[in-house]
Amino acid sequence: MALTHAQREQFLAEPHVAALAVDAGEGRAPLTVPIWYQYAPGGDLWIMTGDGSRKHRLIEAAGRFSLLVERVEPTIRYVSVEGPVLDTRPGTLEDLREISARYLPAGKVDGYVDFAWKNHGAQVVVRMRPERWLTSDLGTV
Repeated sequence: MALTHAQREQFLAEPHVAALAVDAGEGRAPLTVPIWYQYAPGGDLWIMTGDGSRKHRLIEAAGRFSLLVERVEPTIRYVSVEGPVLDTRPGTLEDLREISARYLPAGKVDGYVDFAWKNHGAQVVVRMRPERWLTSDLGTV
């Protein structure tokens, strides 16, 4: 059963780890990797990744990507969203703190942010407008 507009947006707004997929070029399967993302209902979503990383280069080349988020309890549910890249900009310490706070316990955020800011290199924020949605709730199959 497909989710309603409100259900799909609310589900995507929850802090699920997404599978990001992007075209990897001729003769290659799409690059598919886990990633943290940020989304609020009705808005655009964004991810952070290493500046110049393979993922970043492929997203820039393709101009679009997709995310799949899912859960298995209390029901089997997923949302897949695809859309165009709206912009890419340098990631900030505030961006890193915001996305880290979405996924980590409050007591772990500062330590992780400090480590990541010092050790992960320059980051970019890639913003995408959800354009195509595929959703389902299979109930308690």
